[in-house]
Amino acid sequence: MRRIDDPIARRIQAMTGREKFLKENQWYYYLMASDALHGSKVTVNGREMLMFASYSYLDLIGHPRINAAAKAAIDEFSTGTHGVRLLAGTTRLHLELEETIARFKKTDAAVTYSSGFVTNMAAIAALTGRHDFVFSDRLNHASIVDGCLLSMAKFERFKHNDMDDLERKLSSVDPAAGKLVITDAVFSMDGDIINLPAMYDLCRKYGAWLMVDEAHSLGVLGKTGHGIEEHFGMEGCIDIKMGTLSKTIPSVGGYIAGDAELIGYLKHASRPFIFSAALPPAAVAAAKEAFHVIEDEPERVHKAQHNMRYFIDRLQAAGFNTLNTETCIVPIICGSEEKAWEMARLSQAEDIFVLPVVSPAVPEGLSRLRANVTAAHSIDEIDYAVDVFTRAAKKVGVL
Repeated sequence: MRRIDDPIARRIQAMTGREKFLKENQWYYYLMASDALHGSKVTVNGREMLMFASYSYLDLIGHPRINAAAKAAIDEFSTGTHGVRLLAGTTRLHLELEETIARFKKTDAAVTYSSGFVTNMAAIAALTGRHDFVFSDRLNHASIVDGCLLSMAKFERFKHNDMDDLERKLSSVDPAAGKLVITDAVFSMDGDIINLPAMYDLCRKYGAWLMVDEAHSLGVLGKTGHGIEEHFGMEGCIDIKMGTLSKTIPSVGGYIAGDAELIGYLKHASRPFIFSAALPPAAVAAAKEAFHVIEDEPERVHKAQHNMRYFIDRLQAAGFNTLNTETCIVPIICGSEEKAWEMARLSQAEDIFVLPVVSPAVPEGLSRLRANVTAAHSIDEIDYAVDVFTRAAKKVGVL
């Protein structure tokens, strides 16, 4: 018989109670099912709303070339594969996608995985072990944290974007030990950018490998959207280039790009690659074509960057705290969880699809709306959203 008074049961009951509380107060806006997605708009429960929660930074979801590639892949290879990549699951499309990623990221080779989350866990756990050290920014994504824990390496977290703290930690370990420094390029809750030049210098000084997660920087940073190395003019400085295929790239999966030996090692040593079924052909073809579209339509990158700057400037002029964001992820700090939930409710009531982010995803006292702006938005739509956020903030006491 299931116990009802043990720690597992209490954990479940606490979450159940929190969900019930939010729903009773009309503050539960998670897991909302959309009926249609089209550019800057989303239809939810028959109501069209402006989408300010999308990761489709370059508005590539629904692009006709990408849709056509996915359909052609189904016609050629059907809907699934025959197993894991090492055995019967590799198609010509998988190899072509990895070659495309390697060219885009200017590396020898690349390897793809079934999700971005799995990619981080797979690479970190395969590359480090109990006698090594991993150094992770305190605000890194959960997949990086879980990968560090799974690796069983000695796990050191340094203060957010604090290179002095990172150096203190690097200098305190055995120089002969294996060392991996891991960071997000763009931080998914704050929208700020890692200090890559200083981090690179420290990695070279202390003989550490450098791994950067570009989930939110691909298509967003750099003149042509090639990412953080282009942004800083530091091509080739990152040893292990990680990214996702489910944000700017409108598909699913993740990748590691790097030199040929690194990628060969991961293909034969990372358990999620060895034991997970291959990505379905339609997803592979869509991702491959999306990289080509980014190259062929640079105006999408320019528009996303222009919209981002305009949106942040408007919010800051209205008096909002947007932290140190420099990207399409724009936190609108509300303070308490209640204010964030109520601001989300008021914003959704005026047809702005935006979601609250609260503890433990962000520190207590820094609950927020995470408002993502994309290339799909017009200036009029951005102006309307800022006006809605301003009205809501005044009602709840954020402004």
